[in-house]
Amino acid sequence: MNSSKKSEEFYEKLKAQLYDTAMWPSEYLYKFIVTTEGSGIKDVEDLFNDLGAVINTNRSKNGKYTSVSINVRMKNPEAVIAKYKEVAENVDGVISL
Repeated sequence: MNSSKKSEEFYEKLKAQLYDTAMWPSEYLYKFIVTTEGSGIKDVEDLFNDLGAVINTNRSKNGKYTSVSINVRMKNPEAVIAKYKEVAENVDGVISL
């Protein structure tokens, strides 16, 4: 099975879970890991700035990585997944949690 098919299966499962666990629109907490050096933190923040998101960052113990937590009100599970995909396509080396 290729990674694209696995990704789509993951997103379908996530969408079902989101519909089952929340009333939409709802607050959603995104978590990403990026390297501290480079533009990854700013790139992630820029993708959420127009949504009125509350963004917090926390550097790892050795300072090499930074976690970016984003709390934002999303319209529906499809919007949540679309934002995950947008981040993956636009931020090099990002890890979505």
